[in-house]
Amino acid sequence: MSVGDGLGEERLRHVLRLTLVGWVLGLTVTGVVVWSPHVLFGYRSPAVHLVLDSVDGCVALLVAYLLAGRFKRRRRLHDLLLAQGLVLLTVAGTGMSWLTGSLTGDRDGSLSVWLPLALRFIGAALIVAAALVTPDRESPSRLGLRTVTVPAALVILMSLVLWAARTQLPVAVDPSINTASQPLLFAAHPLFFAAQAMAAFCFFVASIAFTRRAANRDDSLLYWLGPACAVAAFARVNYALFPSLHTDWFYTGDLLRTGFYVLLLFGASREIKQYWDAYARVAVLEDRRRLSRELHDGVIQELALLRMEGHSLPPNFPARSRILAACDRSLDEARAAVHALGHGGDEPLGVVLHRTTRELAQRYRVSLDIQIDDSIEAASDQQHTLLRIIREAVANAARHGHARHLSVRLGKEGDRRRLVVEDDGEGFDVGGATGANAGYGLVSMRERARNLPGDLDITSRPGEGSVVTVTW
Repeated sequence: MSVGDGLGEERLRHVLRLTLVGWVLGLTVTGVVVWSPHVLFGYRSPAVHLVLDSVDGCVALLVAYLLAGRFKRRRRLHDLLLAQGLVLLTVAGTGMSWLTGSLTGDRDGSLSVWLPLALRFIGAALIVAAALVTPDRESPSRLGLRTVTVPAALVILMSLVLWAARTQLPVAVDPSINTASQPLLFAAHPLFFAAQAMAAFCFFVASIAFTRRAANRDDSLLYWLGPACAVAAFARVNYALFPSLHTDWFYTGDLLRTGFYVLLLFGASREIKQYWDAYARVAVLEDRRRLSRELHDGVIQELALLRMEGHSLPPNFPARSRILAACDRSLDEARAAVHALGHGGDEPLGVVLHRTTRELAQRYRVSLDIQIDDSIEAASDQQHTLLRIIREAVANAARHGHARHLSVRLGKEGDRRRLVVEDDGEGFDVGGATGANAGYGLVSMRERARNLPGDLDITSRPGEGSVVTVTW
């Protein structure tokens, strides 16, 4: 099984578990209210009702704004549909009943009930459409900015239609029923119940569809839509079971509806965090690449010029060999820094090792045999450390050991990983190159291996080449 498959299965388990929690929560609240005689389905609290309506509206608009931004960047149709659905739910739930009754003088409450109900149903339909539409389907370019007017057009259209038919609208809920003291099931008009049931069905389907999609995509907002829609579905079920006209009462349906928006807020916060983290990574990577270009065009060019000037020195010049060695080492260090800055560490270890070892083989004019297990992974800092060790080992083999052939192998040894650099050079006395007699290169390789954390082992004999092994 590949790493991607493992991550996909783990993501599937997490999102299924979270969605199941949403279903269990909604079912538990509904069951307790229906069957427990000690729990009322509503409590009089105008302040709580107002606060929840305000919070729900703010969260819905925040998420809709976030989705609108995603739609502007990616042009995905499901982002657009989801944003429009949330806007309609916000309009329907933020004082629509009170506003309709105040402006139209709706005495029996028919228009002030049916208009928000119709908008909620359309909003639920748009949300389930967003869940069912092909994830990568792009919105037609001709829609453009005109799509932001769709919710407003729907509100105006439904208002005009219901206003024209206001005299024929049935009474949704009998005002004479005191729903606080008489929790009567199905005490509303059948059409009212059907609309709530259809909205609940839309949310149930959306919950399942969003959960399936979240299992295949690394999307923070999508991850929370499955459980959120499940809770919203049970909120519609509660509104259908316990209909009421009392806007100053706090109902279990209101509680579950707020749960829907709270889960959306979790998803939105993670989406925003993910966006800014990605933005910061892009900014850092761009800055690293800029520094890499400056090093390459400045320091490395100057060092290369110094090296050329060093070769022009007379062969018997006392410091010629030391100057050339210092230039070579400085060039290696600068090239390693350029590579580390120019790559963000998102490349697989095998790709990085293949490229680096081939560059080194061409630079030092040695033949190369490379065997890499591409399934082995390493963090970006570990990659950088391994590359520095390889550069040092190859440089020592070519400059001091006069090697003509190199072998680089990366594999597994039990539960540990092992990198081996072997050469056919002149070799050296390992015992004589330790302790106080150890050169800077050997000391730096051991320190870098220790920081992996890992171990460095060097075996060599004069005339038999050398083998550098890093195990971590």
